[in-house]
Amino acid sequence: MEFNIALLKGDGIGPEIVDSAVAVLERTAEKFGHKFSFTPYLIGGCAFDAAGVPLPQETVDGCLASDSVLLGAVGGPKWDNLPGNMRPEKALLGIRSALGLFTNLRPAKLYPALRDASPLRADIVSQGFDIMIVRELTGGIYFGERGKRTGKYGEEAYDTEAYSRMEIERIGRVAFDTAMKRNKKLTSIDKANVLETSRLWREIMHKMSEEYPEVEYSDMLVDNAAMQLVRNPRQFDVIVTSNMFGDILSDEASQITGSIGMLASASLGASTRGMYEPIHGSAPDIAGQNKANPIATVLSAAMMLRYSFSLAKEADAIEAAVDSVLAAGYRTADLLGGAEGTPLSCTEMTEKIIEAL
Repeated sequence: MEFNIALLKGDGIGPEIVDSAVAVLERTAEKFGHKFSFTPYLIGGCAFDAAGVPLPQETVDGCLASDSVLLGAVGGPKWDNLPGNMRPEKALLGIRSALGLFTNLRPAKLYPALRDASPLRADIVSQGFDIMIVRELTGGIYFGERGKRTGKYGEEAYDTEAYSRMEIERIGRVAFDTAMKRNKKLTSIDKANVLETSRLWREIMHKMSEEYPEVEYSDMLVDNAAMQLVRNPRQFDVIVTSNMFGDILSDEASQITGSIGMLASASLGASTRGMYEPIHGSAPDIAGQNKANPIATVLSAAMMLRYSFSLAKEADAIEAAVDSVLAAGYRTADLLGGAEGTPLSCTEMTEKIIEAL
C-alpha cells in the first residue's frame, strides 16, 4: 500500500525526533511491503521566521492533500515575545481546526521496564496501568471568545468556555466506541458542580450511556480526577473530557508513566486523515544535541499506522520493538533519571528500535 505523509518537523528537537520516526516508518514499509512518501512543510517558529506567520497556507494545503500528518514540536524562547496570534503555539490550534480534528487520543501506559522511573510508590504501580484519554480538541475555552475590557476592578481579561450539544455528542461517541474496543469502562470528567458547560456535558454523556449498556460508565469531577490519577491510576481505562481539562490531565498522566518522552498522541476527525505527535514540547535546551528521546514520536507514527491507515500488524510491530528495546535496558537520558548507566543518543535509540523491527 502507498501513503503520502506530511511532515511538520517544527522547532527545537522537532526535526530530530521526526527524522527518527521517518527512519522507523521506512524500515516498517520495507518489512511489510508498503511505500510511504514524505513531504515536509513549515509550522511554528521556523515558519514565522521564513514566512512571517506560524501557519502558512501552503502548510495547510499540503496537510489537506496528504493521507496523514506527523508533527514534531513547536515553540521556544526565541518567539516568546511575539503577539498571541503570531506565537508558534497558535499554529497548533490553526492546523487542528483546518483539518477538522476534534478528537485527541492520548494513551498513558506504564511500561513494565519503566516502573522504577514512575514517581508513584511501588505498590501503586506494581501492576502497571494503561489509560486512554479522549480529549475534545476544537471547542471549549481555547476556542471561545476572548479579550480585554474594563470591569469592576478596572482592566480585566476574559476567556469564554462554550460547548454545543453537537460537539459533546461527537466526542462522546468516540469515547464510548473506544471503550467498547478496550475494557468497556468509561469515566467522564467534568466540573458539573460549578460550570454550566459541564452540566450540559454530563447530561449528554448520561443520555449516550443508555446506548452503550455494556460500558461501565461513571462521572468524576476534575479536581477529584487529578487526585485519583496519582492515588490509583489503574481504576481508569478510558477517560473523556473537555479541551482544557484534557490538556491538564493528560500531562499529569504522562508524568506518572516515568517520562513525558514516552507518550504519543493522535488527533482525529471525521475522515481517516489524522495528525500524530508526541505530547512533549520542543525542549530547546537540548535541541541539536542528539539527546532527545524519539520514542514518543515513533509511537505516534505507530498510532498513525493503526488509526489512519488500518495497518494494525505494522503498528503492533513498532510497539513490540519499543517494548523489547526498553526490556533490554536501553535508555535515553530522560529515562535514566539520574540512575547509573550510559544514555543512548536520539539516533542510537532509533537504531536499536530499527534493529528490533
